[in-house]
Amino acid sequence: MNVINEAGILAISTRLHRLSEQLRKDGAMIYKAFGIDFELKWFPVIFTIYKKETASVVEIANEIGYTHPSTITLLKELEKLKILEWKKDINDERKRLFLLTAKGIELVEKMKPVWELVAIVLSEIADNENNLLKAIDEAEEKIANQSFYQRAMQIKNSK
Repeated sequence: MNVINEAGILAISTRLHRLSEQLRKDGAMIYKAFGIDFELKWFPVIFTIYKKETASVVEIANEIGYTHPSTITLLKELEKLKILEWKKDINDERKRLFLLTAKGIELVEKMKPVWELVAIVLSEIADNENNLLKAIDEAEEKIANQSFYQRAMQIKNSK
């Protein structure tokens, strides 16, 4: 056990970051092993549009939990690669709705077996996927209701 692991809950952010980086690195290698040229940062946008079929910038940003500017950056990148395109919303001409292009649909079809494999492997790694996901859901919900910072300041000010 190293010092970070010994720090317990104090190092939760570091440990989650470390785990996330390892999953990203291995995830990229898995896509490459399937012959798919794919950057993991694209996943939340592509998956959201795949599931919703069309979505505005605001809808995508809300779904994936990214800022509006970060979402736009990813959308522009995917648009430039011809994976996504947009059309005007028939109800509001100022609003752009993003959708997968034929190339994007083809990419998703290639990625579906990878997603199935990844789900199996992550379930094995997590031992019981539902416990890990439940813990993450609970933590995200608590932080959405009152941030880590707000909680810390509340305790500090009550002393």
